[in-house]
Amino acid sequence: MERNLALELVRVTEAAALAAARENGRGDEMAPERSAIDAMVTAFQDLEIEGELVVGRGYAAKLTSDRLGNKGTAVDVAINALEGGISCALGGPNAMSVVALTSSGGMLRCPANTYMEKIATTADGIGVLDLDKSPTDNLKALAELRSVYVEDLTVIILDRPRHDSLVDEVRAAGARVKLIPHGDVSAAMAAAREGSGVDLLLGTGGGEQGILSAAANKCMGGFMQCRFHPRSQADADALYAAGVSDPRKKLELGDMASGDVLFAATGVTDGEYLRGVRFSKGGAVSHSVVMRSASGTVRLLETRHRFDYKPDYH
Repeated sequence: MERNLALELVRVTEAAALAAARENGRGDEMAPERSAIDAMVTAFQDLEIEGELVVGRGYAAKLTSDRLGNKGTAVDVAINALEGGISCALGGPNAMSVVALTSSGGMLRCPANTYMEKIATTADGIGVLDLDKSPTDNLKALAELRSVYVEDLTVIILDRPRHDSLVDEVRAAGARVKLIPHGDVSAAMAAAREGSGVDLLLGTGGGEQGILSAAANKCMGGFMQCRFHPRSQADADALYAAGVSDPRKKLELGDMASGDVLFAATGVTDGEYLRGVRFSKGGAVSHSVVMRSASGTVRLLETRHRFDYKPDYH
């Protein structure tokens, strides 16, 4: 895939993020996602790709087919027009717009509303940490690897009742826990970024977010393992229909996103990795990241947008 495509891709996430940010803190839990999806659908029409929608929560209903783009390079597409829609509606953190592309056939098919167990950190975790180990053993291994105490480590975990025992174990091992209400893509990216203040991501979250996180972490050269976590027979059947013959297989980065990978994200509200949109007179400022696995390039962009209309405030 061409380098220029990566910069074109960020225009898609910017459009969605700007639209969603208009609804930030207004209390309507559905409005930010609706606005983001509409903006992303429009922006994709100008992208010179022939994309197959592989991961796209809430997006497919807006399309007449699973094809995206205006002809061009054949790619697989994963999107989340607005990760953290409820958080955005309530003025909370970690909402962002996300898109990932891989070479055609390079992205794992993931049914909507499935879950994954996840572990992520920087590249030094490769060959040392493992999803099959206990959280305590992984923390001890990471601390030894970095020549620090377990007490020096911070683990980021989604704040959900299903993680109560995980949180208790991590704290009992001596590490700090950072609980977040939403946004495990942003959290996985922070865990894979040196100096972020987050050492490790643990827990179970959305399968689609797992695929997007894997795409980002492959571009960043980080470490991540996932495993599907079917909650019912319906989940298992959906995974099988999507071509996942062994839901309990441990997935490495290359299993989830292979070949040439492009990733773009734009913050809607302040998060673990990106700042949110800031509106001002006549425009707004957005903060985005664009990554490409082939070169290992990670570009952080601050973009100033000028608006040619006056909002109709009532």
